[in-house]
Amino acid sequence: MDDKKEVIVLMSTYNGRKYIGEQLRSIYGQKGVACSLLVRDDGSTDGTCGLLGAEQDEGRLKWYAGENVGPAWAFWDLLEKAPCAEWYAFADQDDVWMDDKLAAALAMMEDCGDKPALYFGQTQLVDEKLSPLKNVEIHPLVTYGEALIYQFVGGNTMVLNNALRKRLLEYKPSYMRMHDVWVYDVALALDAVVRFDSEPRILYRQHALNAVGQSHSAAQHWKERIGRLWKRENIRSRIAGELWKGYADSMSAENRRLTYEVANYSRWTYKWNVLRRKELKCANRFVSAAWRFAVLFNLF
Repeated sequence: MDDKKEVIVLMSTYNGRKYIGEQLRSIYGQKGVACSLLVRDDGSTDGTCGLLGAEQDEGRLKWYAGENVGPAWAFWDLLEKAPCAEWYAFADQDDVWMDDKLAAALAMMEDCGDKPALYFGQTQLVDEKLSPLKNVEIHPLVTYGEALIYQFVGGNTMVLNNALRKRLLEYKPSYMRMHDVWVYDVALALDAVVRFDSEPRILYRQHALNAVGQSHSAAQHWKERIGRLWKRENIRSRIAGELWKGYADSMSAENRRLTYEVANYSRWTYKWNVLRRKELKCANRFVSAAWRFAVLFNLF
């Protein structure tokens, strides 16, 4: 009797024909799990849809086309439309997975029971030809306080269970900068089981067409951060406001208080509370300094 756990892989595509073949083969080759693939195309014009149609005709995947909404809402649409399964995984169109990627994730989460649960992991940066690049390692604290100030999680590594998917679909945020940040924040806000795998299990391909990439220099990353501050996007407080609207009644008293203060940090009463909060710390020392600057100047 086959007792492999079922995982539905959710992939969003957009003009991905150049690299998607290698990624599909790496997903089909996953060992130790019962893996199926649901793909949503986000308005490709390069022949990606023809390739997906041929793969579907061969019975290797199912796919559908949608309006061009960008990766965050494309993955949200996939979560909404996916059939019921034990586990779900997000996949980018241009990476390559190691053959134990899903099995390793489920092994780490096997004791979570019926609780909402989320796995994420380290990636290995590679160039267009899959040659290794200098890696960007993360060392997350995996706390809710860190999640509120530091956006670092890679959706292309995420695996979540149906219990967490159900909680996510209870509330559709009006603001969601990226789906992976939102999923991670909701999971920690609700005290779900969240585990980080420090062993890279995907080759994260860096190329000119990446929707999101990690191979930029430190100077480039800081330029992007400063640009977001200059535009006054107030990303972190807006996310906290959405978390408050969607899940305040389900949070612990501590998480509820922290969320409300971050969402309303621009009020002087809460600004000083936020700046003193010992829970708001992260493993990245630069972010540890930058978020306080953002709070002081109402850019948070």
